[in-house]
Amino acid sequence: MTTGRTVSASRYVLSLLRFVVAFLFIEHGLQKMFGLLGGFGGPGHTAHFFSLFWCAGIIECVGGFLLFFGLFTRPVAFILCGEMAVAYFHAHFPRSPWPIISHGELPALYCFIFLYLLFAGPGPVSLDRLFRKKV
Repeated sequence: MTTGRTVSASRYVLSLLRFVVAFLFIEHGLQKMFGLLGGFGGPGHTAHFFSLFWCAGIIECVGGFLLFFGLFTRPVAFILCGEMAVAYFHAHFPRSPWPIISHGELPALYCFIFLYLLFAGPGPVSLDRLFRKKV
């Protein structure tokens, strides 16, 4: 049996999960786009302009920021889930179907967290929730 307080707290933890995952995800985009945080393939290196990785970096930066603020959470989570599924099956799965061997743990984990956010929504601390209350 759950109390109202437990259910309420779990919704706030959902927002916290969204913040943390978005923050971590943004870092991958910043590496690809701007060579920050260790760069992409080496210190200061970026993905080649208009390459597949560069496009992924844009999706990661823009989608990560939207997700962080909880704006358009469900459609953004859908796009990011798809991006991570493509990343896993394009770059990791051909090396091995086992994520630990192919270094595909992060894309697989991100994919399923974004899938969860697609169905669970943004939680109570979000711009989606703020805008929905005004309508």
